[in-house]
Amino acid sequence: MKKDSIAGIAAALFLATCAAATAHAQSSYPNRPIRLVLPFAPGGGSDTLARMLGPRLSERLGQPVVLENRPAAAGVVGADIVAKSIPDGYTLLGTTATFVISGELHKKLPYDAFKDFAPLTQAIASPFGLMVHPSVPAKSVKEFISHAKANPGKLNYGSSGAGSSPHLASELFNTMAGVQIAHVPYKGIALANTALLGNEVQMVFSNLFSTLGHWQAGRMRLLGHGSPKRVAAFPDIPTLSESGVPGYESVNWYGYSAPAKTPKPVMDRLYKEFAAVLNSPEVKPTLIKQGNEVVASTPQEFAKQIESDRKRWGSLGRKLGITLD
Repeated sequence: MKKDSIAGIAAALFLATCAAATAHAQSSYPNRPIRLVLPFAPGGGSDTLARMLGPRLSERLGQPVVLENRPAAAGVVGADIVAKSIPDGYTLLGTTATFVISGELHKKLPYDAFKDFAPLTQAIASPFGLMVHPSVPAKSVKEFISHAKANPGKLNYGSSGAGSSPHLASELFNTMAGVQIAHVPYKGIALANTALLGNEVQMVFSNLFSTLGHWQAGRMRLLGHGSPKRVAAFPDIPTLSESGVPGYESVNWYGYSAPAKTPKPVMDRLYKEFAAVLNSPEVKPTLIKQGNEVVASTPQEFAKQIESDRKRWGSLGRKLGITLD
């Protein structure tokens, strides 16, 4: 038999063996712990949600789901870890709208936000709440705007980093309300919330559910939120659009992605379990009571949401002159 024929047969056998091994790995998935990377500090919305879902996902998947907080650079460090991971379903990324904003406004990233990831599911949508420190002499959005205009350059707001969704939500408020509130970036929204509690900053756009205990106890004052309509769980809290900033809207989302080229059978299994947990009677009512909308979108639906936000937030960022190094 000729050498080239032998080489061809050997190559074919090698490929067949690899294919069989891959098929076996997919059919037995998962057979070891799954790492869920959260690119923000503990205590924020992505962390709070993941800690609610994690144990229930572990039960359904039969393997531990290990949470790993990697806060830095508005989520870039954590996202980079996942982008460079083996696409086998054992490393996932917890994402927010910040992920899309970074992908659009960063001059240079160590990954491609729109090619190096496979969208898995948008878990929830959560409106940003306009939180102020109790010492701020304003009990409504209109009063706060008047106070800010009377004190230009004297108020600060916190965010989870330059280019994060709270950053853009705040800058959109600055622009639409005609105020000048200075930006102080932190390594996560939980740290910005802590800064607000300590009056290091006077305003934060943060989600309703991870700050629920603080604003209900009066440790921070919730003046309104960025949903286009009032939230069923908190009908007495007005929208910013109806409170003096017509047309204002800022709703954050929390979702999950995997490295690009993760096998479809693995993605299908993960989506099935995420959706089951999100829609379970133990989780869904709790999330709704906290002011969230449970979405549990398919990978295809989540991809469309990402593309929609890419256009919206990217356009806004460029309009506001926000560029990221």
